Amino acid sequence: MTIAVVSIPKASAQIPILPFLQSPSVRSSDTDNRTVSGWIYLDGYPVFQIAATRSNFPERSQNIQQNFHQIRQNYLRSSNPEIEIETQTSNGLPVIHVNGQYLMTVTIEDARLRKEEPPISAIQITEQLKTGLQRASKQRTSEFLINQAKTAGSVALLIIATSGGVYYLQRRLKPDLQHSILAISDDAQQLTTQLNQQQDGHIQEVKKRLFQLTQFGIWGSGIVFILGLFPYTRVLQLGIVSAAQIPLRLGIILLGSYVAIRFTYALIDRFTSTLINSGVLLNSEASRRMELRVSTFSGVTKSITTGIWVGVGVLLSLLSLGIDIIPLLAGAGLIGVALSLASQSLIKDAINGFLVIVEDQYALGDVIVVGDVGGLVENLNLRITQLRDSEGRLITIPNSEIKVVANLSSRWSRADLTIPVAYQNDINEALELIAKVGSEMSQDPHWKRQILEIPQVLGIDNFGDRGLMVRVWIKTLPLKQWDVGREFRRRLKITFDQAGFSIPVPQQGIWLNDSQLQHLPVNGKSE
Repeated sequence: MTIAVVSIPKASAQIPILPFLQSPSVRSSDTDNRTVSGWIYLDGYPVFQIAATRSNFPERSQNIQQNFHQIRQNYLRSSNPEIEIETQTSNGLPVIHVNGQYLMTVTIEDARLRKEEPPISAIQITEQLKTGLQRASKQRTSEFLINQAKTAGSVALLIIATSGGVYYLQRRLKPDLQHSILAISDDAQQLTTQLNQQQDGHIQEVKKRLFQLTQFGIWGSGIVFILGLFPYTRVLQLGIVSAAQIPLRLGIILLGSYVAIRFTYALIDRFTSTLINSGVLLNSEASRRMELRVSTFSGVTKSITTGIWVGVGVLLSLLSLGIDIIPLLAGAGLIGVALSLASQSLIKDAINGFLVIVEDQYALGDVIVVGDVGGLVENLNLRITQLRDSEGRLITIPNSEIKVVANLSSRWSRADLTIPVAYQNDINEALELIAKVGSEMSQDPHWKRQILEIPQVLGIDNFGDRGLMVRVWIKTLPLKQWDVGREFRRRLKITFDQAGFSIPVPQQGIWLNDSQLQHLPVNGKSE
């Protein structure tokens, strides 16, 4: 949809001042001694122009407009339809009287505006006055009002029909949530479905706002047009259009920025889902890692684009208000330098956050350990990283404070298990049972998708107070090491019970020689 603003020729214009157009002015200056100009209106139509110094123009324009309004009322009430315009000379300047009433004095500034002498400028103004008053009289006849009423009725029916058609089209364009997704992994499919849902939400939001803007444009422009059909309401039309200029500008800029942000979000989600569905990231360890990275890049990119569009919207708003933004931009540059010196930690946060994302140190959905804290990465941007630990606490860490980070889920994970075996058990049989449990588990249909390699029994790692410590490594998908480790221990306990192996507990042996046995107390007495 395109919003266009066009100019209407004066001969057929119904709206003399359109939104987004400055108030009529030929010359303007910041000094009070420069000349400015403006129109004098009759029934909402511009009739003739006047000029004066910047300081005197508002008062002169108001006086002439009031005189002209009074002349029009007397003319329309008079039974004599004749228009008598007299031009007299006072102090070398023409003075215009209409039907015996004073209207204005043609000044040097008026003459300079028309690039003519004051008497010739007075003649031009009198001709424009006659045309305007005759038009005002004609537009108040019964025949003209009946024709305008017919036109207004036709326009009203057209507004209702167009609005109904737009509403029907909006109802027909229901969201289509069906997307063709390739046969990919469960995680990739889940991520793709989520991205498609977000994309649909952004697109539907854009459509909704555009349809609302269309309905507002249809009814607003239609009502304003109908008001301009009648001389009694044309002044109201002019007042509405003049008063709505600034709010309408700001409203369109605000809505345009919002629609641009949501549409950009949809494009980012579309690009991300297309990248996943393209097959480039399928069936590899890198694909699973890339799924986390694209989510991170998507969130950070959305934040950056939001800031850009908000900045553009603010600049356009200032321009629409007639504010010169060049000094503001220069001042903003100086303020930015001052803030950069005073907020070096924020700059460090942004730089370190950028490096974290580019170097793929961690991403959304990873489990990391930073210093004494650790947890699941829930939020990541250029300034902060937020973790959710095992107790449900949300931990916020500035990116500049992250020096050393341990990523527990980058590309693949490992379940590192230490299995105690009692000293009295057959260690060779125990190692065979442990390897057997690992092999069976890696062949299980449910667990083999999470176990990337056959579990490795490394052997006896230590002689401990509980027994022989056997080390086992199981390579798993990211974040699956804990689930796999729990299931492996459960199966191993069942296997040990069936083989008659007990899980040893911490124990301590005491050795006594013969001489010590002879001096042991019996019934509290030493022998």
